[in-house]
Amino acid sequence: MRHLVVMICLLAVFALTLPTAGWSYGQPAVNLGFTSFVDGAPPAGPGVYFQEYIQYYTSDEFKDFPVPGVDPELDVWVSLTQLIYQSDQKLLLGGKWGLNVMLPVVSFDLDNTPALLAENSGIGDIVVGPFLQWDPIMGANGPIFMHRIELQLIFPTGDYDDDKLINPGSNFFSFNPYWAATAFLTPQWTVSWRLHYLWNDKNNEPFAPDSAVEDTRAGQAVHANFTTAYEVIPKQLRVGLNGYWFKQVSDSEVNGDEVSGKEEVLAIGPGLVWHLNQDQHLFFNAYKETSAEFRPEGERVTLRYVHHF
Repeated sequence: MRHLVVMICLLAVFALTLPTAGWSYGQPAVNLGFTSFVDGAPPAGPGVYFQEYIQYYTSDEFKDFPVPGVDPELDVWVSLTQLIYQSDQKLLLGGKWGLNVMLPVVSFDLDNTPALLAENSGIGDIVVGPFLQWDPIMGANGPIFMHRIELQLIFPTGDYDDDKLINPGSNFFSFNPYWAATAFLTPQWTVSWRLHYLWNDKNNEPFAPDSAVEDTRAGQAVHANFTTAYEVIPKQLRVGLNGYWFKQVSDSEVNGDEVSGKEEVLAIGPGLVWHLNQDQHLFFNAYKETSAEFRPEGERVTLRYVHHF
């Protein structure tokens, strides 16, 4: 579930000389392209799930980068380990309770930048999410709709160095709840989505060579993963299109003052899910980004393995 973390306070270095450039590149790592097909429910019902994600992201185009004469190139590898428990006990409004825990390990390679703009690699922020999963709504030919709500919490436990521009950890708490659903347009054709809201707390130790910057806060945002897939081999293979969208909806803050520069990006690409058996599933998703503002624009590939115990 992780995007690169490009830490918050470039403004601290460049705002005095570039007041019209705005402030940007401050959002935490969130789920952009990690989850995709048939996302409205776990694939095999209640129980314990282990999931492992490997994601590669690359970009040599940093949109609205507020540093003249700098043309960064970034490569990111993320290994994300996830454990999920889905109970068979109804808790609220017919929803069955569950718990999701995720821990990423991140490696950055940032080139073509001054020594000041260094990167850090290591363990990212832990994500904990209690959720409610509803049983599928059934039709004459099988399920027609299934969905889940999760109250996802991102805790600032990851590796962080305020002398580094890019870090695995964000150094601030984020609240990132979502609603995920899958609609079966036919027994073979599905449409899925995961809609997130993102609220960020303050970072009281931002990357800020300028001592006048005491704290920063990334603006609120909405983001979504969306897919459509068709089952080409019954009970084995689905292929389709997958995408994600991120849009910052409120201004970020430096020392409590609002500053311009809202992040935005859209991505789309092909994907597939291979159902090895009822308890093992393999996802592959590729994405090409476009329409980026105040953030990198590049390509992303995700490989995901799911095992149900």
